[in-house]
Amino acid sequence: MPVVLIVDDYPDCREMYAAYLELAGFRVLRAPDGLRALQLAREQRPDLILMDLGLPGIDGVEVTRLLKADPATSRLPVVALTAQAAAGSEARLASLGFEAVIPKPCLPDELARRVESLVKRSRGG
Repeated sequence: MPVVLIVDDYPDCREMYAAYLELAGFRVLRAPDGLRALQLAREQRPDLILMDLGLPGIDGVEVTRLLKADPATSRLPVVALTAQAAAGSEARLASLGFEAVIPKPCLPDELARRVESLVKRSRGG
C-alpha cells in the first residue's frame, strides 16, 4: 500500500484530502506544519509528499528545499498541493524541487488519480 504524507496547516483540508486518498487505497500520514513534515519524511519515507506552500513557520518551499538537500530524503517526490498555483508557477516550482503541482481545490477522483500516477512514476512504473 503506497504511503502519502499530506502537509497542510488547515485541519479540514488535511483531513478531507486524507479521507479521499484512504478511500482510494493509500496509507496517509498527516503533518500540520513543516517541522512535523520533516520529521515524518525522515522517519517514514513516504512514497509521495503532498505539500501545501503556505505553512506557518517553515513554508512548503523551504521544507522541500530541506528535504531535497538531505541525502536521506532527497529522492522523495514532493508535489505542491496549493491554492497559489498560477500560470507559469509549475516551471518555477519544478526549479525548486517539486515534481508536480496539484491546484486546490481539487476533486477527490482527480486527486487520487494524480497521486496514483505520480507514485507509479516515482517507483519507475
